[in-house]
This record gives sequence, structure tokens and C-alpha cells, in this order.
Amino acid sequence: MATSSALWSSGAPGLLVGVAIALPTWLASIPLRDASLADRIWSALVAAPAAFYVLRSGADARSGVMLAIILVWALRLGLYLSLRNWGHGEDRRYRAMRERHQPGFALKSLWLVFLLQALIGWMVGWPMLAALPPAGQAWTAWDTLGALVAVAGLLTETVADAQLARFRRDPAQRGQVMDRGLWRYSRHPNYFGEACLWWGLGLMGLAGGGWERAWCLLSPLMMTLLLLRVSGVTLLEQDIGERRPAYRDYVTRTSAFIPWPPRRGAGR
Repeated sequence: MATSSALWSSGAPGLLVGVAIALPTWLASIPLRDASLADRIWSALVAAPAAFYVLRSGADARSGVMLAIILVWALRLGLYLSLRNWGHGEDRRYRAMRERHQPGFALKSLWLVFLLQALIGWMVGWPMLAALPPAGQAWTAWDTLGALVAVAGLLTETVADAQLARFRRDPAQRGQVMDRGLWRYSRHPNYFGEACLWWGLGLMGLAGGGWERAWCLLSPLMMTLLLLRVSGVTLLEQDIGERRPAYRDYVTRTSAFIPWPPRRGAGR
């Protein structure tokens, strides 16, 4: 098994791969005044380093399956976010950030947005780094479980995003709250699916590298924290009740994250 120093020397260039994607995107964002371009390249900041690791070190069954899952995830999410945001200008979250960090946000966004996302994307891909051959274990039942959890998470977020996109396209639903399909059981089923994906891949990384590579679990831990407390649930819901009063009723009866039957007697 590769030593920790050798493993990190193999992984460190992956960060440079992410930076090489982030820098030109930052340059493009300046004349467009659209720092939310970072969202459109987010999945590439995770997938490109992962692909680099496999191309450089080779693949076994475990890392091959993990890379396939990551590439499908990246392609789907990148296309979904690009199509959803096309022609809408800068996302309101980034507009608020732009106002807070004036003057000079164009330069500040380099490290506040683009380089920070490159660093986080590299860290999210640590399960792939942990699984690089020669890993200590052949394919195990834990790999099978991890792959099933990751694929289930990918399917969950795909279905949830498709349901929400269809709801938003319906003019009759304008101003209404999406509480159907998976959204009946969780206010953020897409985020739950995303967390499951990375916990599944983290389990595969741990199965391949053993406990000495348990640092790979920082990836799903960080993603879960971001989804729950930073850029996900907390940020999206901080003022939505004021903008859409019906959402307050939705909150009283629906789980925030983990899918669960709606509470009886709450709301309608």
C-alpha cells in the first residue's frame, strides 16, 4: 500500500487541476458580472481531479466504479444547473455577496468564490484519492453497499430535480409550494440524495484504503454540513417564509432533510 506521503503527492496535483478550471471561469465572470458561473463548474471541480487520479495511477474495479458514478453525477448536475440558470443572470445569493464585498468584488471573488470552490471540490473528491490502487483490499461487501447507497443517492437527486423542474414549468403552479412526489417527504430531497452519494463513495474509499485512510470520510461529513448549514437548507430557507407564506405551512408538516411521512395534523 502506498505510504501517506506518496498518496498525498499523487493527490496534490488534483488541486491544481481544479484551479486550472476555476481561473478561466473567474476571468469570464468579470465582464459578465456573474460569479454564479462557479455553480456551473462545481461538478467539474470534483470530477476532473478524480479523473486525473485514475488516469495517472490506473484503475481497479473499485476506483473504476467510483469514477463512473462521479462522472455521471458531474455530467447530470452540470447540465442541470447550466440549463436551469441559462439567461437568468447572476444568482441572488451571489448578488448579495457582491453587495457585501464591494468595492472590488471582481478581484475578491477569485478567492471568495472560485479558488474556495476549487479547494472544496478537491476535498470532496478525497474518497477517490483514498481508493487509488494499490489499495489494501479487494472488492468487499462494503464496496457493494457503498455503491448502492451512492447510486440510490444519485437517482434520488435526479428524480427530485426533475420533479421540481416540471413543477416550475407549469404556469398554474406559479407562487405555489412544491409538496408532491419526493418533496412531500422532504423539503430538500435533492440535498438528501447528494449527501447519500458522497457517504456511499466515502464508504467505498474506506473499504479500499482501510482505517489509515479514514480521512476520506471528511468528504461526506463536509458535504452534509454544507448542505445542511451553509449553502443548502439554512441559506435557502432563511427568508423563504417571508417571500412565500405558504412555505411556513410546508415547514410545519415536512421533514427538512431525511425523507419522512408528513406530520399528521400539521398544516393541511
